[in-house]
Parts: sequence; C-alpha cells; structure tokens
Amino acid sequence: MRSPGCPLCESAGGELVATGAHFRLIRADEAGFPAFYRLVWGDHVAEFSDLAADERQHCMEAVAAAERLVREHLSPDKVNLAALGNQVPHLHWHLIARFRWDSHFPSPVWAAAQRPAPADKLAALQARLPALDQALRQRLAF
Repeated sequence: MRSPGCPLCESAGGELVATGAHFRLIRADEAGFPAFYRLVWGDHVAEFSDLAADERQHCMEAVAAAERLVREHLSPDKVNLAALGNQVPHLHWHLIARFRWDSHFPSPVWAAAQRPAPADKLAALQARLPALDQALRQRLAF
C-alpha cells in the first residue's frame, strides 16, 4: 500500500541498509550524524496504532534489534529513538547514535548545534559503519 506524494513511499529515503518482510532500514544522509538510521514501515500508515498487534510486535522487535547492534558496534553514549513523522506522515522510527562529542549533544539532533563535531571522530565513526551495516542486514532479514 503506497501513497502518492509520500517521499518514503516514492524513494528509499536514504541508503538502503536492510530489508525485512514489512520494513526497510536506511541510513539517512544527515550531515554530522553518520549513524542516523530510519526504520521505515513498508505500507503507508501514519501511526503506530494503525498496525495490527502482530505488526506492532514485528516493528518493535526490528527497532530493538537495530538499537542493540548500533550499541554493540559503535558504543554510543546514547541512542535516540523517535517516531515523529510530523513532516512525513509515514510510520518510521529514527535510530540515532549519539556521542558526547557530537555537534548537538545533549540537545536533539534537530536543535541548534552546540559546537563543531571533531572531524577525526566523525571519520572514525564513518569507518565503523560498513561492519555495522552488514550486521544489520543479517539480523533484520525477518
């Protein structure tokens, strides 16, 4: 079920990392946040409560599995999870690895930057993403 004009129905919405039976996980192109993922529900629904009980369980198992792997591979100071969808009313979860050194910490990634992010730390984080993405592909193929 797709909705014309929905950017998450009409495109991947970022770099496709993994696909499951009912969702896809993409790495979003968010400057300064290389470990910013979105788990996008396959069908166009606006709210989590639009899903059937088994679909809600499936969705949250995928979110939890992705968060666990982000934590194991990147050791972030925090993982932000959010299902806002105010601008794109298509159910999706943001999974964002956060670090004390990132440009916005401890504020949300959508707030004003607090400082520049260190280029060496961003590069080191970027270098670890291929292994994480591979683990995500293997784990989320359900």
